[in-house]
Amino acid sequence: MATTTHSSPYKQNKKKPHQNPGSQFHFNLNSCSKSKDLCGAIALYETAVLQNIRISHHHLNTLLYLCSQAITDPPTKELTIEHGFRIFSHMESIGIKPNEASITAVSRLAAAKGDGDYAFALVKRMGEYGITPRLRTCDPVLFSFTGSLQADKAYEVEEHMGRVGVSTEEPEIAALLKVSAETGRGERVYGYLQKLRKTVRCVTEDTTNIIENWFNCEKASEVESIHYDVGLVKDAVSRNGGGWHGLGWLGRGKWLVRRGDVDSSGRCCSCGDQLVCADIEDTETQKFAQSVAGLAMEREVKANFNEFQDWLEKHADYEAIVDGANVGLYQQNFADGGFSVSQLDAVVKDLYNRNEKRWPLVILHSKRLRALLENPTHSKLVEEWMGNGVLYATPPGSNDDWYWLYAAVKLGCLLVTNDEMWDHIFEIVGSSFILRWKERHQVRYTFHKGNLRLQMPPPYSLVIQELGNGSWHVPIAGTSSEESVKPCLCITKPGASDALCLNEAQVENEIQGSGHASFEKELLKSCDPATVTSHNSKNESKDFSHRYIAECAATTGKRKDRSPSPSQDHILLN
Repeated sequence: MATTTHSSPYKQNKKKPHQNPGSQFHFNLNSCSKSKDLCGAIALYETAVLQNIRISHHHLNTLLYLCSQAITDPPTKELTIEHGFRIFSHMESIGIKPNEASITAVSRLAAAKGDGDYAFALVKRMGEYGITPRLRTCDPVLFSFTGSLQADKAYEVEEHMGRVGVSTEEPEIAALLKVSAETGRGERVYGYLQKLRKTVRCVTEDTTNIIENWFNCEKASEVESIHYDVGLVKDAVSRNGGGWHGLGWLGRGKWLVRRGDVDSSGRCCSCGDQLVCADIEDTETQKFAQSVAGLAMEREVKANFNEFQDWLEKHADYEAIVDGANVGLYQQNFADGGFSVSQLDAVVKDLYNRNEKRWPLVILHSKRLRALLENPTHSKLVEEWMGNGVLYATPPGSNDDWYWLYAAVKLGCLLVTNDEMWDHIFEIVGSSFILRWKERHQVRYTFHKGNLRLQMPPPYSLVIQELGNGSWHVPIAGTSSEESVKPCLCITKPGASDALCLNEAQVENEIQGSGHASFEKELLKSCDPATVTSHNSKNESKDFSHRYIAECAATTGKRKDRSPSPSQDHILLN
């Protein structure tokens, strides 16, 4: 008996569906793009044009991209550029509006052809198309002009970039620095060094060579120095947060350029200059404080925060602020953990001793302060703090983060907290300077077996520094044989004291007197104790408040002539 066998439908080979010419062109072009096969892509394009196959924006951008990537091959460079411009003309002829990727590719082709003017005109036309340029769009134009030493055109490109919101980075600033140096534009070199200082912390070897070549050339020695008295330079350095004055070249004669190291304390091993821990500028500090206050008043009861601002204006001599909750709750996430008064006391005492027996200001929420006062174990210590002006209690329902952050920014003093403040930073407009502020002002801490260790701000900032005596120090990226020292380009000029109308010894004394020699003393200088301030609910007994204040004053034996806090009639206890 014959049997019939039936094959499984899953084993049958299915025929691929027939692809139409357009789909086949799209598939093959993408394959050429992945393999960077420009010749194959151009052949496909020409066939598609002959067969009237629909060519999309994506197809043309793919072809332009392949052309812009192939211009680095010298034998085919000229033909590649020709292909690229032909494709771009095709794009315009069929009414396809170029996007940023299209302009970037054609800008690279024009720059490779040596036609920076055409590339720049194309970039400037982007506004007509409603396109926002990017750094990669502007780079080919800028590097075309800097490479051909057309300094004025390069400056024009940079100005245009600024107008359309494109920020330059180290490669662009280095190129502008180089063209300025090679065309002898000393003031431009000065300006780009300042811009580089704001943009990067350590410079690459290529940028280091550009800077080194400038200061070693005759033109750098011939640049006329500006004469300032030392007081004006000191004021500019202080106003700018330390680390630069921005007034212009100081000194006469030939620059002395050396490569050396900066030790762990911030002293240059080549010239002996002491580098500083640079702060943000006064204008940035004001903007930062205003931003914090604005956000705080959006989230807090406005009257409460206004009261704190008014109080702080009258008690602006604190040199350290403590995030009380952050310290008290550090490593307390265990079974019997709670608010550690001993940890907070250790921080308060350490700051008190560092600051020549002057008290810091601890910001603590009123609810937590009330609990401490009601605990017989802690009440006496807390009362002493209150009598010494150590505490400011934030009102019920408030977020004390806004208070300690605002106080530290407004007073320009140290802030003891392990809170990285990211939530606040991301909300504050123009927060690029906040990391610099934190480096100068934040004090982190640890407790190991009950022992406190405060991690003070570093003695110096690893950034380009222009000191008040006219010297420059440029940190170089890379590793040193010793972790405690950092490679640096040291640039000094013997005639700097002449430009300051003072002799060298006077200049050195003035600089040391400006506070650069000891960062810790600068931020932890003396301050008078201030009175405690606190807040209460509307139902609190006024008579009890008066009696409690009198008892605190009698217990601590502190001065009775302190200026009153805004709510001294209402000591806590909601």
